[in-house]
Amino acid sequence: MPPSTTPTLRQQRLGTELRKLRERSGLSATAAAGLLGLKQAQISNIESGRYAVSADRVRTFARTYSCGDAELIEALAAMTGGRKRGWWDEYRSHLPSGLVDLAELEHFASELRVALVIHIPALLQTTDHARALFRTVFPPLQQYEIEHRLTHRIKRQGILHGAEPTTYTATIHEAALRMGFGGRDVAATQLKHLLGMSELSHVTIRVLPFGEANFHGTGQGIDYVAGAVPQLDTVQLDTHHGCEFLDGEAQLAKYRSVVDHMETSALSPEASRDLIHRIAQEL
Repeated sequence: MPPSTTPTLRQQRLGTELRKLRERSGLSATAAAGLLGLKQAQISNIESGRYAVSADRVRTFARTYSCGDAELIEALAAMTGGRKRGWWDEYRSHLPSGLVDLAELEHFASELRVALVIHIPALLQTTDHARALFRTVFPPLQQYEIEHRLTHRIKRQGILHGAEPTTYTATIHEAALRMGFGGRDVAATQLKHLLGMSELSHVTIRVLPFGEANFHGTGQGIDYVAGAVPQLDTVQLDTHHGCEFLDGEAQLAKYRSVVDHMETSALSPEASRDLIHRIAQEL
């Protein structure tokens, strides 16, 4: 199979984790290739995510690299499967790659934890609220670009519905609840939607109220995406230039601590619902 010139984030991550296993074993790419009966270039292409790799081959790599972590090995094996396309792939020619990769990342997540200050989390936005946000993007988006982003965002929300929805925890600053994007009616409907979503057993919404002295954030949106095992967790940060993905051990520990602190500093889910309801009544 020829190498892929545009590996997805998930394919890149699998390759990265295989490289980490090799490096921990003390093997060079050349030495590993010799033990595995491959060429050094094939090892490089697999580790960069440019070559698809089977689940059995992942297990062979792990044995060769003396990895005894069975849970990690099976989690990596589950990340294989060739180049199967997901619904998000239809957007690769229409949206920035980071947004498409984020949808794929969310689809395979075991749990999602998000923390935002100015915005309502994307997976909890109504259609009208999301459309109002896309109209504020700079440089301005064309109408067809807005519609592509809008349908993509709504499809992402599918992981919170269905027979086996993803466990989801959102910590939202009170500022985001009072921004009023789209005007009074849109804002009121958005808050009502938050209240409805907060009643779902797998969704937890906590609000950081104004005046909370222990607020531990920078205003940057954080998505902490839990993988099948902790080693495969990923952090996604919202930036002015797009999505930024982090998976270093120290980075994961840092942002896990930040999200932990924000959650413990926020109101309880019940008190959060009361605050959301009061803000909605004030509109």
